[in-house]
Amino acid sequence: MQLNKVELANRSARAVAIGNPREFTRTEKEEQEIAEGCNRLIRNSIIFWNYLYLTQRLERSPDAETKENLLGMIAARSPMSWVRINMLGEYDFSDEKLRDAIGILPLKSVV
Repeated sequence: MQLNKVELANRSARAVAIGNPREFTRTEKEEQEIAEGCNRLIRNSIIFWNYLYLTQRLERSPDAETKENLLGMIAARSPMSWVRINMLGEYDFSDEKLRDAIGILPLKSVV
């Protein structure tokens, strides 16, 4: 089971990387560290989104049996899934588009 999670983590790193993820396209160490940091940030954002989504699903479970079944599925799987994410998509972070389907609203700026 742990080996599957490690392999999933490696596949997610390859899915997030642009081009050939096994080669460093940057020559400077600092540029390589920045690229790896960006890759890690994207992967962690996907995991965070999955946890938010699963939390919403648990809260909206109609009964205890459905909730227990969902908890069992969550425990048996990894939150690293990226199948619903368009890695090469166009992203719009305007306030209107940030009002997503599960009701997570953007942070309000304090002025």
